[in-house]
Amino acid sequence: MKKISFIASMALVLLVTSCSKDLNQIPISTQTTATFYQQPSDFIQGINAAYNSLRNYPDRLLDMSEIRSDNIYPTNSVARDPDAISNFSTSIAGHPYVEEAWSTDFRGIFQANTVLDQIAKNGSFVGSAALATRLSAEARFLRAFYYFDLVRYFGKLPIIDHPVSISESTTIGRSPVADVYTLIIADLQFAIANLPANYAGAFPSYTATDVGRATKYAAEAVLGQVYMTRSGPTYGISGPGLGLNEWSLAVPLFNDIINSGLFVFNTSYSNIFSYTNQSPNYTATGNREAIFDVMYLTGQNPVLGADFTWQLIPQNYFNSQPAGNTPANGNLGTPSVSPNMLAEYSASDVRKTQNVFTAGYTYQGTLDPYPFFRKYVPYLGTGALDAAKIPASRFDWGINFIAIRYTDILMLKAECILNGAPGNQLTDVDGVVNQVRNRAGLLPLVNVNADQLLAERRREFAAEGLRWFDLQRSGKLLTIMNAWKAVDDAVIQKMGPITANSIIYPVPQSQLDTAPGLYSPNPGY
Repeated sequence: MKKISFIASMALVLLVTSCSKDLNQIPISTQTTATFYQQPSDFIQGINAAYNSLRNYPDRLLDMSEIRSDNIYPTNSVARDPDAISNFSTSIAGHPYVEEAWSTDFRGIFQANTVLDQIAKNGSFVGSAALATRLSAEARFLRAFYYFDLVRYFGKLPIIDHPVSISESTTIGRSPVADVYTLIIADLQFAIANLPANYAGAFPSYTATDVGRATKYAAEAVLGQVYMTRSGPTYGISGPGLGLNEWSLAVPLFNDIINSGLFVFNTSYSNIFSYTNQSPNYTATGNREAIFDVMYLTGQNPVLGADFTWQLIPQNYFNSQPAGNTPANGNLGTPSVSPNMLAEYSASDVRKTQNVFTAGYTYQGTLDPYPFFRKYVPYLGTGALDAAKIPASRFDWGINFIAIRYTDILMLKAECILNGAPGNQLTDVDGVVNQVRNRAGLLPLVNVNADQLLAERRREFAAEGLRWFDLQRSGKLLTIMNAWKAVDDAVIQKMGPITANSIIYPVPQSQLDTAPGLYSPNPGY
């Protein structure tokens, strides 16, 4: 992988500076005070720290959205971490996935708040008003990004828009979801107005060395998703859906991205995830499907690569490979592709080969026939793993994660139109869906409806962590998930009830314990 990683390189800066310039806080339980903002490079390091909390974002999507959905049915004989999530256990307040989601996102929020606070207090040290504005816009984008991640998982949240002390944090209760969205929307609107559009141009625009930082279009993409999520049903809970009809607010944002000319629909599905097509630098050689990447840098000391690649692959698959090709990769469990998901792919759908391993493998004389997602692991044309791209460490894979993909924007716009937003059925819905289907090697559809679009999104974005959120917005989550459970779980019957309370996760036990009585547990847990 070329040395283009921006976000991953921030981790190295933080490791070097963390002893004297600690920027980490996990609300409620940790306090830190930033004291080192004396020159422009200090503010750059501060915003870099806020980006660094993105490192676990891909893993979280797979652990808490993909595994929760009907795309995955773990076939473990011994309980593993994914099981409690996929089986809808009500005793997961202390689960490591739940704890990580809350703590990491709030750490990023604290780091963004620190930058904003220091710009307000010590702005004369930033170097210029233009740089101060840009850094403020980056910080507010990241704060909104992390809060949007949190609100979709937990519903009501404490609103923390400035650095807080331990004593102050223990007095800040959870605010209604609508109030959390007010902060998110204001932050994203500021980011859209003040972030550069791309990575080329005169200061204060970004340069090629800034690849990976948030742009105006990344902010527009997130804000569009916020309006769509708010438009989803409430299900009678304090979750991410507010039942608002804001589909029309999202379309102009998506149109601005589409009309920018900076992004291109890749005609090759496999090339989107190629290890040689990594940089979103808007050139002929860059990955122009990528609107916003979580970027990594392989081969460094300390390790700064990715590990989301193997989260949905069983450890024994790697163990079954020839000696020398098998670092300690893989999930100790078996997060198998559900039979229902596998049946979604026709034999001619090229996405099936890219996304799912179906051949089975033998380890220690035992055949494991269960299919699993292999989307981000490099294969040769023969179907064998590309040994040259397998890292020595399971935490050092050399591939970025596309957090916002151009195809997604096109299909989200189609979803808005099907929900009543202005648009054209022929070009904006049928045309987009058939563009996606043509790339997959499938025949076109006519008069695409909401169910067909939802199914096409499932096939297109499998193993990208979008399925649970798609189901949330659709209003059909409980119907679809319970119908799926009745068939795929009919024999083993290891899954608990799937109710409206299952749509969001419990408040982490660590937060309930730190300030007893401050937060009420989410119903059902």
